[in-house]
Amino acid sequence: MQSKRVHLGPKILRWLLPLGLSLLAAGLFFTTKNLEAYNRSPYPIPPALRFNARITLPNETSRWIDHAKVPVEYKLLRGETVADVFGKLGLEGIELRAATDALAAKVNLHSLKAGNQYSAFFNPDSTLASFEMTLAGSGRVQMVRADDRWQSDWQPFERKVELRAVRGELKGSLEESIRVAGGPSTLAYRLADVFQWDLDFAKDLRRGDQFEVLYQEVRLDGKFHEVGTIVAVVYDNQGRLHEAYRYGDSGVYYDGEGRPMRKMFLRSPLRYSHVTSNFSRRRFHPVLKEYRPHYGVDYGAPVGTPVQVTANGVVTSAGWDRGGGNVVKVQHPGGYVTAYLHLSRFASGIRPGARVRQGDIVAYTGATGLASGPHLDYRVKLRSEWIDPLTLKSVRDEAIPSSRLAAFRSWRDELRSGMRGGVISPDLRIPGLPASRYATNDAVNAAPRASRGTLAR
Repeated sequence: MQSKRVHLGPKILRWLLPLGLSLLAAGLFFTTKNLEAYNRSPYPIPPALRFNARITLPNETSRWIDHAKVPVEYKLLRGETVADVFGKLGLEGIELRAATDALAAKVNLHSLKAGNQYSAFFNPDSTLASFEMTLAGSGRVQMVRADDRWQSDWQPFERKVELRAVRGELKGSLEESIRVAGGPSTLAYRLADVFQWDLDFAKDLRRGDQFEVLYQEVRLDGKFHEVGTIVAVVYDNQGRLHEAYRYGDSGVYYDGEGRPMRKMFLRSPLRYSHVTSNFSRRRFHPVLKEYRPHYGVDYGAPVGTPVQVTANGVVTSAGWDRGGGNVVKVQHPGGYVTAYLHLSRFASGIRPGARVRQGDIVAYTGATGLASGPHLDYRVKLRSEWIDPLTLKSVRDEAIPSSRLAAFRSWRDELRSGMRGGVISPDLRIPGLPASRYATNDAVNAAPRASRGTLAR
């Protein structure tokens, strides 16, 4: 057996050696052929030069580039001071202090925030020539170097408040539907605030719902800055009409009959989320893998989402509660208790005995305790019995006094007429708010006139 292996080795070597030499010869042949073709080409490709910052540009352009001041854009970093900024731009000693003093003369340095944008312009010798910083929502400061001094100038943004109207249909998310209708998507969160006592934006909204909104838009230097005050909203939720009109100096919203929108309990402890599990007397527990009662409503939300207390009350406990994880419980008037389970952490000042007001942030969502993922389990107890939070009956605040009801109805009818026809009077005065100019919204004006009247009565 061993003799066969000894005789087999030389045979394999005699076959492999010629084959390897043949492959090597073929490789050399084709490589030499390509090299000869390259050398004989009348247009050989020159080798690429390495970039060198010292290589000067042609004289025809150098004289223009030497005088050009190209801005370098930066953003103020977290924890960075003005001295750090000017030091990074090449200033030091007396020059740095002079620049800092010039900026402080026009801007409160304590008002600067991380993310503020600034630009630096440099001379041909790389020294700082000028400096600009933009304060979001406020204005812009410009500094120009003149010999050994800095000349600074503050330019506030031109602020305008315009009254706008938008109308649309819910075809996806509310943010996207508002954007398609011609309004800013952030308007959705403001609507959730207005209807927080009557509509659960995580559960009640349905495809095909219609909405009309009259709101103030704040513009800085002609550009959109933020959504201002919501003046009026009409929302058709599956045929059920919800109206809200801002009236009076206190900024309270009333429905179409003059009753206040605010009630004892909010519809949801999260401003904008979705229900993942309802109240049930028999539900399959995702962690324990058994059927047991689920005395709350689960809202899916990322870890760290703020949790609002749904009514005025006093915190009775804030700590670990077995399967509920981190839990906050609040006692309310009338024998009500609300509980917020599976929290990641508690808000500052939340401890037993702390008084809270409706809408205060008491904690942040998490996945502590027996939880299969990040969510909030919201529960309500009336005396000794757990009740479904979604069927909770709310008590309204005080209505408009009868002496002012006629004035409210006149104001309401004026808004209804304008929203129905798509035309708002430019002289419209909003009680409790400064004057604002009505700006035409193409998305509203382009809507068919018949459909405009489907919401506002």
